[in-house]
Amino acid sequence: MSSSDPAADGKLPHGPLTGIKVLDLSRILAGPTCTQMLGDLGASVLKVENPQSGGDDTRQWGPPYVIDAEGQHSDLSAYFMAANRNKRSVEVDISTVEGQQVIRRLAADADILLENFKPGGLAKYGLDYDSLHAEFPHLVYGSISGYGQTGPNAQKPGYDLMAQGYGGIMSLTGEPDGRPIKVGVGIADVMCGMYACVGILAALRHKEQTGEGQQVDIALVDAQIAWLINEGVATLNTGTAPKRRGNEHPSIVPYGLYETSDGHVILAVGNDAQFGRFLSFLGLDGLARDPRFATNPARLQNRDALADILVPALRQYSTDAVIAAMEARKVPAGPVQTLDQVFATDQVAAREMTIEMTSAAGPVRLLGNPLKFSRTPVTYRHAPPTCGDSTDLLATAADPFAEESC
Repeated sequence: MSSSDPAADGKLPHGPLTGIKVLDLSRILAGPTCTQMLGDLGASVLKVENPQSGGDDTRQWGPPYVIDAEGQHSDLSAYFMAANRNKRSVEVDISTVEGQQVIRRLAADADILLENFKPGGLAKYGLDYDSLHAEFPHLVYGSISGYGQTGPNAQKPGYDLMAQGYGGIMSLTGEPDGRPIKVGVGIADVMCGMYACVGILAALRHKEQTGEGQQVDIALVDAQIAWLINEGVATLNTGTAPKRRGNEHPSIVPYGLYETSDGHVILAVGNDAQFGRFLSFLGLDGLARDPRFATNPARLQNRDALADILVPALRQYSTDAVIAAMEARKVPAGPVQTLDQVFATDQVAAREMTIEMTSAAGPVRLLGNPLKFSRTPVTYRHAPPTCGDSTDLLATAADPFAEESC
């Protein structure tokens, strides 16, 4: 448990989802991201892992790994730990009759089941939505897949990189004259997990009102397309695909990454008034009256001409000098930090965006949850589990989902 855990102040010990039971048959990133969020919010999550394969694939996606007391790397990779706190792991072989019976027993008591098998992949075990809904009509059944339960691509596998390519975000990412580039982390997976969490909570609300469960069908590619936001809508309404602009903005100028005398600075000059204050720092006040640059639409039309003026001007100043000047003028600006610099900031400390927990293999540091509640805060009750660490609960506990209070 985090040393700053809020559970001791008399508020709900496990958060707003206390008492909700989640049966997690997912692995890798999208599904585990969803169930970790549910767990952070107080739900009791049992993560089902395959004993024949060593558990979740990401347990082997390292280094780095947590080093255990014997000096060996454990099955807790950094990748696995990023999406699997507040869960307990049980090993169940669903290919066996006995394993299928265990899943049905747990599903009978669960509020939510989440899986990310290929569409139809659980039918041969009798664990698909239709089978379990007939037996447990209360169950909210979340299904994450690459392309969804329907459509011509339903049977194709889905990974984050493939979703970024198929869904178009790679075509927008990278330098104008360079190759398409994926986002630096598995953002398609993470956003799919967030959409899954929203959908499951909405279905849970319906279940609480009516007693009726349902399937929530979430596709990795659908989710990626949904967060194309303004660029997607612009393409739909113009019929023209946007071009890669590197760090520049398609609708705002100047907005991007600029060289300084000792590095780079981010500038986000969002309106004409900010543009005037920005120019005053550079001693270029007259540009604010130049019809080529006086308004944002004009700057968009003449972005290259403006860049020819601003780029050499900004190179005369250090990053810190530009940021200080912009902050004094209330113009958005900031640095480009490496991750070690990010985690060393006082802002990260103040917002508790890193936490420390003690796993079975040793102490670990993790990313904090960004949700801050005034009455029902998130809690960090279970460190990322080693594979099968709670399998004995299936035989010894009357209610394997039950959690002791923090």
